[in-house]
Amino acid sequence: MLLTATKTYFATFASPIGELLLLSDGDFITGLRTDSEPDSEMEKAPKLFRDCVEQLRAYFAGELKKFDLPLRQEGTPFQQKVWKELQKIPHGKTISYQTLAGRVGKPLAYRAVGSANGRNQIALIIPCHRVIAADGSLGGYGCGLWRKEWLLKHEGVELN
Repeated sequence: MLLTATKTYFATFASPIGELLLLSDGDFITGLRTDSEPDSEMEKAPKLFRDCVEQLRAYFAGELKKFDLPLRQEGTPFQQKVWKELQKIPHGKTISYQTLAGRVGKPLAYRAVGSANGRNQIALIIPCHRVIAADGSLGGYGCGLWRKEWLLKHEGVELN
């Protein structure tokens, strides 16, 4: 079986939390990164990201509460289950890693849930920022804790 390399397309979006690098395989959004530059092998494809950019603008303007975009990221079945469950957390609400573990049927696997959460390559759109520690502290966030705090406050979450 011959495997062909998949092209990666990119666009950038200037947001209140910094420049975002949007990634796609041509059919699906596959990544959203902060503090990152496109690789020389990536191709710029702004038309491909039109819906994504429109939805990001609406989110940051306070007009959008749930993203509706074609998404794909590689991961184990457990990670996929966690990422799917993240998308069910309502705008402006938070849950704990422990609660998320229960929702995916593994109530004692909150550390594994935290690890899967940290491997989410489409942060913000798949809202891993809405998961916090059981004691109400923010926990971790791969895009930087200041961004997690900003996003939660933007969504109207009152933090300790």
